[in-house]
Amino acid sequence: MINVDLSVSAGIAVVRWDHPPVNSLTHAVRRALLAALRRAQLDEEVTAIVLAGAGKGFSGGAELTELGTPAAGAEPSLATLVEALEAGPKPVVAAVHGMAVGGGLELALGCSYRIAHARALIGFPEVKLGIIPGAGGTQRFPRLVGMRAALELIGSGELVPAGQLVDLGLFDRVLGEAIVASGDALVPDAGADVVREAIVFAAAIAGRRPLPRARDRAVPDASTAAADLAEAVRDRAASGARGGPAPSKCVAAIAAAVALPFEDGLRVERALFADLVSSSEARALRHAFLAERAASHVADVPADTATRPIGAAAVVGAGTMGGGIAMCFADAGIPVTLLDVTPEALEARMALIRRSYASSVQKGKLTAADAEQRLRAIHPTCDHGHAGVARADIVIEAVFEDLSVKERAWRAIDEAAKPGAILASNTSTLDLNAIARFTRRPEDVVGAHFFSPAHVMKLLEIVRGSATAKDVLATVLGLARRLKKIGVVAGVCDGFIGNRMLEQYLRQAWFLLEEGALPAQVDRALEAWGMAMGPFRMSDLAGNDVGWSIRQRRYVEKPDAVYSRIADQICTRGRFGQKTGAGWYRYEPGQREALVDPAVDELVVAYSRSLGVRRRTISDEEIVDRCIFALVNEGARVLEDGVAQRASDIDVVYLTGYGFPRPRGGPMHHAESIGLDRVARAMRGFAANGHGDPGFWRPAALLTRGLSMTQAGPNVPRGTSLIVG
Repeated sequence: MINVDLSVSAGIAVVRWDHPPVNSLTHAVRRALLAALRRAQLDEEVTAIVLAGAGKGFSGGAELTELGTPAAGAEPSLATLVEALEAGPKPVVAAVHGMAVGGGLELALGCSYRIAHARALIGFPEVKLGIIPGAGGTQRFPRLVGMRAALELIGSGELVPAGQLVDLGLFDRVLGEAIVASGDALVPDAGADVVREAIVFAAAIAGRRPLPRARDRAVPDASTAAADLAEAVRDRAASGARGGPAPSKCVAAIAAAVALPFEDGLRVERALFADLVSSSEARALRHAFLAERAASHVADVPADTATRPIGAAAVVGAGTMGGGIAMCFADAGIPVTLLDVTPEALEARMALIRRSYASSVQKGKLTAADAEQRLRAIHPTCDHGHAGVARADIVIEAVFEDLSVKERAWRAIDEAAKPGAILASNTSTLDLNAIARFTRRPEDVVGAHFFSPAHVMKLLEIVRGSATAKDVLATVLGLARRLKKIGVVAGVCDGFIGNRMLEQYLRQAWFLLEEGALPAQVDRALEAWGMAMGPFRMSDLAGNDVGWSIRQRRYVEKPDAVYSRIADQICTRGRFGQKTGAGWYRYEPGQREALVDPAVDELVVAYSRSLGVRRRTISDEEIVDRCIFALVNEGARVLEDGVAQRASDIDVVYLTGYGFPRPRGGPMHHAESIGLDRVARAMRGFAANGHGDPGFWRPAALLTRGLSMTQAGPNVPRGTSLIVG
């Protein structure tokens, strides 16, 4: 629903539009706004105009579901609307509350004056979608705030409260106290106050001439040498965007604002924007953004499903994962009881948690008071009957990945937890339905698979058992948002979505070693392609013994599965990774740098010899295709089996939990972008050449039907702008 209201009182026109949830600037909104502005400009009683957004804020910017479609550029375009604001004969005051980001901020830049609430979020997040501001933002913003601030804000894509920009001259008046927004801070904070202040301001400046326009100004700090700064900002932004082209294009556009007249700079911006918006990186980043928002929508769980209150939590198991999960709750302000069977393990974990918070204070990420508050939220105990466990609204089991160990823990949890408490397992591979049978209330049981380090990684894989109640699922999806995680729902199978696919990825990496590659080459090839970490460095970080334990179970449960045993040989030598100082690489004491170990290379070559395999030269292209297409093929089977709701959910899992390069959009999007027929042909070629397990390379049915796999799905809401999330 779109509602644009024009009211006039004492010569001041207020144009206010309401397009929930965040006033995104769709074509229909732009058309209605322009019509209202023209009416106000032509009204002889009107001496000044106030432009304001209703609801959550001024504007969350472009409507992302329109971006890349004809509607995005249809007239009036956003650029046309901004230019109409500048060209009008009467002053326009932007009344900014909640947020003015992306196209919303560009709209405000076209106004003569700007009034903002200190808590309103301000910024240009476009770089995170592989594009740059395209309606003059890179030209007007530097003219108002200076090149350095523009490079920082546009190049990083970060949002900051307006109160932090007071000294830059962007706003003519800022109301209220600046508070850094956290969590779901997009509330209609002081919207009416900002509009009232803007009306008073508009009445005071109604007769001023000439009207100030950003386009008429010179960039304040243009005369200072900024090449080094621009290079540093570009490099930092490029690093954050994982190799996409947008950050360097931001710098180029801002450089044009410094060096060229406004109209010439505008042409540079538009050309750069046009190149980027149709690029594969921008399409992938838009897909990723929309996919993350679609993931929280479950087909048979209505959005208005009642949820259970989560005011306190308990975590059973104080290992690396359990300690990290406890920190997640403490960071969200939820008191949490951390339980372990031995006082020594508990105290060791609490010491590590204290060191982690102390490090955050030292780096300026937390205040000492914040760190102390979070520490006080964690209550360690060795008593299953502890009141904190009994009071917990959710109990998360994070003990060793062995079904017999989990059974003992779960029977104790079932006895201790109160009726109605949600019981969650952090299992990464085991049968959640079997775990649920250890309780008398399987409807309360759900999987909550965190990724290590749990207090850092964004992904929460939420596993839905056959008996999991809908309100439990809805509650944990909401909890994921409170913990600043992205929740993705998976069905029950060995490894769920992420680890089921990862097994095939790792199998190919091991087969490549048998055939002629070495660990460092495999890692280099995949990291150069964009993966955050190659499979062997990743295994060393996670602990090779974890995968070894899982494989021992699979050798029994799946005796016909084809595995290379090279990884087992690494483990039988006690090379468990960083924690033992040796794995696929070696590590100096106290260091994390992976150093090539000739002993491992010799072991790999000797293993090939023992199999009678004649080693061959393997190209980086083959390494990438085999490992990535293994993810794709298994991902398609995950879809076929109904373990994932939609292909985009698989992409979200890999983008947020496994270091898949965001500018490639996830494994399923990548496969579709390069052509499913190409992927299927490559798989048939691998099978014909006998590489690894030829049977695996039979393309999944979805890959051979020519069907689109990667649409985010019909549940992506309209009104999806850069600010939603």
